[in-house]
Amino acid sequence: QVQLVESGGGSVQAGGSLRLSCAVSDYTGSPDRMAWFRQTPGKERDGVAVIVTGGDRTYYADSVKGRFTISQDNAKNTVYLQMNSLKPEDTAIYYCAARSIHHVDYGPLRYSSYRYWGQGTRVTVSS
Repeated sequence: QVQLVESGGGSVQAGGSLRLSCAVSDYTGSPDRMAWFRQTPGKERDGVAVIVTGGDRTYYADSVKGRFTISQDNAKNTVYLQMNSLKPEDTAIYYCAARSIHHVDYGPLRYSSYRYWGQGTRVTVSS
């Protein structure tokens, strides 16, 4: 059973930084892509950042470009999301996701492209 465990969420003032971590375990082979999504109450889960595990290619939502950076440490089976210049609108529950090459691909930032999900970590940015 694939497990994704997020950590690093918390509360921060606007302009501050946080780094989220996602530890991947029990994954036979390797995921094709790893991603971070976020969700607020009553809204859909939106793609924030994606990294292609085999080549480090990345994708970002327009709202976080230049502020967020996704990276990976293959030796630790961990993906990170460095979030700088945080804004109140970044407040959400952040989820880590992994995509298998056997899963239908609807695009790197689409929720339906990912099969495995973590439990989420809350990020609160106050003004």
